Amino acid sequence: MPPQYQPGRATVRASAGTWTLQSTLQRHGLGPVAGVDEAGRGACAGPLVVAACVLRSGDAKRLEGLTDSKLLTPAMREEFYSRIVRRAEDFAVIVIPPAEVDRRGVHIANIEGMRRAVAGLANPPGYVLTDGFPVRGFGRPSLAVPKGDLTSACVAAASVLAKVTRDRIMVELDAKYPEYRFGEHKGYCTPVHDAALGEHGPCPDHRFSFVNVASVARVGARRAVVQNGAAVEVPDDGPFVGEPEIAAGGVES
Repeated sequence: MPPQYQPGRATVRASAGTWTLQSTLQRHGLGPVAGVDEAGRGACAGPLVVAACVLRSGDAKRLEGLTDSKLLTPAMREEFYSRIVRRAEDFAVIVIPPAEVDRRGVHIANIEGMRRAVAGLANPPGYVLTDGFPVRGFGRPSLAVPKGDLTSACVAAASVLAKVTRDRIMVELDAKYPEYRFGEHKGYCTPVHDAALGEHGPCPDHRFSFVNVASVARVGARRAVVQNGAAVEVPDDGPFVGEPEIAAGGVES
């Protein structure tokens, strides 16, 4: 990282609280700080959803208890989602459809979604925090934070925005395809989902680049795509589409 982007030496301990890293960066003139996280990376059906969020520095008490969305109950996630949408300084949510995940591969789609989420913020952040692994291409300095959704409030906020958005989409898909019970498992590879796949085959909202989906897809012309570094085959007549468009309200669909 170029020296001009490096903050002065500061010791930041996780035990100091989830707002400490954001506050330290802001104190060194590197704010506003955006947190970025995704939901649905490991699911074999439904979209990949990525969010970026900038929290107001004085909202620690109003968002007390905010943490990794996976550790919150559905009711708590909905409550924090409402607070974050109402109180956040800025946020953007990107919805990447299954066809694009198939076409790009889940890791590349995830990284590109992170870049698009940050670019979708109304005002460019001064610094970007990502959960777990480094990402380049934000046009801003960034830092990978181990277990970021547990240790950084703005990353936790992004995880809630992404998780709640995706869960709502999966509930809508459950109404459209009740035989898969998407509302129950949200598209992840559970025994219930695997049994439904075996009985009914995949629907258009499944990810055909995932091995369990490809293995039950109907026999037909196939072509290879890269999924997590490994080439697998998916139907040539699967629904591969172009880039999603930005919709109103800070959410891509």
